[in-house]
Amino acid sequence: MCMLIHMNDELRERLRHRRRVTVPWSDDPTRGVGGATFDALLDRWANDFDWSVHERRIDGLPWRSVRSGDTELRLIHQRSAYPDAPVVVLLHGWPDSVLRFERVLPLLTDFHLVVPALPGFPFAPPLTTPGMSANRIAGIVADALDQLGYGRYTLSAGDVGGIVAEILAAEHPDRVASLHLTNVALRRAATADPARLAPDAAGYPAQAGQWSRANGGFVAEQSTRPNTLAVALGDSPAGLAAWITEKLQAWSGEGAFTPDDILTWVSAYWTTGAIATSFATYVEPPALAPRVDTPTVLSVFADDFLPAPRGYAEAFLNVREYVEHPAGGHFAAWEQPEAYAADVRRAIELGGGVGS
Repeated sequence: MCMLIHMNDELRERLRHRRRVTVPWSDDPTRGVGGATFDALLDRWANDFDWSVHERRIDGLPWRSVRSGDTELRLIHQRSAYPDAPVVVLLHGWPDSVLRFERVLPLLTDFHLVVPALPGFPFAPPLTTPGMSANRIAGIVADALDQLGYGRYTLSAGDVGGIVAEILAAEHPDRVASLHLTNVALRRAATADPARLAPDAAGYPAQAGQWSRANGGFVAEQSTRPNTLAVALGDSPAGLAAWITEKLQAWSGEGAFTPDDILTWVSAYWTTGAIATSFATYVEPPALAPRVDTPTVLSVFADDFLPAPRGYAEAFLNVREYVEHPAGGHFAAWEQPEAYAADVRRAIELGGGVGS
């Protein structure tokens, strides 16, 4: 069972007595969240939002715990009615959680689904020691899947989960039948040689660098001064909501998240106290293989930031199918679950459609 902490009166009091911060750019969305719309969101969180409804729904998912050495991994384990069904592992990113895949679960009931709450993120056991890199997480996930009896599986992932998936596929090619990714690990752009890239991809590293300079301040702070940021966001629900809401809105298609969707995802961080530990994979840089040869389906959603051209992706991944979608963004499994599920099925077929 997933151990959740109930919304309490202290949170509501903090929100009701929050300091109203006035800034000169409150009506400029390019400067972040703020203004009347964000105030209305916080007012709803303080007065009308019922976390317990969402808590019961989340707690009702088929949770299970598996130990990997000294680490406990909590995961959603949705078994198919077909014992020999293929196995799909869904790996979330930041600033989200297993909730990214909530709308996909009912669309893939003919497969065995494993959705780990990655260490340090909401719904995972508390993380109290440093060193939780994406490489270490990949090892923990691989060990947990082995304990579940799954020796062969398809990985579907994006963001931090995509980095974990790339590492898993490179280190365990005998286990990972295929990959379904929504992005190429962004840090690859920093070392990519434009002269060695396909013509359609030569300008992508510069584009990625420009995006990082304009939008990547959160990466710099989370990776270099996580303790300072953790105090600010861990003590202030308004600050936490601003930090996460900005990303949910900026990285997704218009209207992808209702106010209650946003508050549910933010509440997952507040109630579990996970914002500080969710920075771990930023602090501990991953070691990526130069290339991953696992057959890959790359889904590109129009509203995501920095969608990679096929030629760029092929420099690092064995891209067999490159699927472009006209709608959906960084949280595509939530925003466009049917399209996402269809691409998962493409990847399963690419991997031979075999069971565990």
